[in-house]
Amino acid sequence: MSSFIHETVSLARKRLSRRRFLHNVSAAGLATGMLGFRDVMTLQAEELRRQGKSMILLWMAGGPSQMETFDPKPKHENGGGTRVIKTAIPGVQIAEDWSNMASVMNEVALIRSMTNKEGNHQRATYQMHTGYVPSGSVKHPAIGSCIAQQIADHDAELPSVVSIGQTQGAGFLGVDYEPFNVNRPGTMPQNLALTKPEQRYKRRLGLLGKLEGEFSNRGAQNQVRNHNQLYNKSSKLVLSPQTKAFDLSEESENLKASYGDTDFGRGCLLARRLVESGVTFVEIRSNGWDTHQDNFSAVANKAGEVDPAAATLIKDLKERGMLENTLVVWSGEFGRSPKVNGRGGRDHFPVAFNSWMAGGGVKGGQVIGSTAKDGSSIEDRPVAVADFLRSTCHSLGVDASHENISPLGRPMKVVDGGEVVEELFS
Repeated sequence: MSSFIHETVSLARKRLSRRRFLHNVSAAGLATGMLGFRDVMTLQAEELRRQGKSMILLWMAGGPSQMETFDPKPKHENGGGTRVIKTAIPGVQIAEDWSNMASVMNEVALIRSMTNKEGNHQRATYQMHTGYVPSGSVKHPAIGSCIAQQIADHDAELPSVVSIGQTQGAGFLGVDYEPFNVNRPGTMPQNLALTKPEQRYKRRLGLLGKLEGEFSNRGAQNQVRNHNQLYNKSSKLVLSPQTKAFDLSEESENLKASYGDTDFGRGCLLARRLVESGVTFVEIRSNGWDTHQDNFSAVANKAGEVDPAAATLIKDLKERGMLENTLVVWSGEFGRSPKVNGRGGRDHFPVAFNSWMAGGGVKGGQVIGSTAKDGSSIEDRPVAVADFLRSTCHSLGVDASHENISPLGRPMKVVDGGEVVEELFS
């Protein structure tokens, strides 16, 4: 069976398009009984990996105000005096501090009708990342880990999931899909450089394997297996020449300046280099969006970091022919209250907030949904968290209904419920 699949794949690469090959082989294999359903699923997964699909999540930690980002209300007192600017989408305006994003809005699908019920930072962040509310009995995997499980190249030397700043982990999916954390983009991650000659390093790994084998024989198979997975993954990375993807010095000064001389700007540039090198999922975290006071100056400062970096990322990906296969998502865990509080701030508001997507087959140059004139409610086309996450899966060819088995033996879907927001793709 395996030799049949190998020979068919080799022949297909020479003679057929990928899509036509997949269709023909799957149909023929099922019809003749030479391929089972699981074999076809394996072929489909291999096809997705060859396509090099990836996702970059721009995470605004703390909950960005929709009023001062992409859903301003200049004609209502709740707008707080925020001025607006035109965008590349005729008739669509956004807040004035986002001039770079305004120029690339023709690539963006803006969702102004995001809605949720979770108004607590930790719970809402967990839900937006995993599709589930926190549970004391189960640690759910983040969406990036679930995406990597299905479409990442498991033989790749670089991690399939990278987080620039802290994020949710792989949960019960285990160490194979745990994010590799980068604390300071622009500098090589710690512990990647060998302090001893490579051969000596490999001999030490061999000695470690022998010691762990003895430990495993005494009843610690599970602990040794998990430890081996972690060490094998780390060793592959340490010994790989592809670690140069973390080195931003190869980029031009002009491009680095366009992204911005900030951690977020360098993080976005690093994200582009990583997906270009085969990494499946990268998250860049921007802190400081919890604006209970001095909302307007705080958002303006944060926009000064995020606006040039996000816009340059979109343009850079497009210029390199990567945007079609790279989904870029901008979001936070919720929005801010329409009414300004007595400290010049806005409080938590999950009822209505905004997010956007670009690339990955998403149809840009459109606005999905709307809020009331005072911003207090969804007026048209509500998009729930499950809808949002299911749509990201659809963009990448990931099966959102795929079931993983939790440590308690329960089958758990990647995204439980929800529907694809079809407008994103048509």
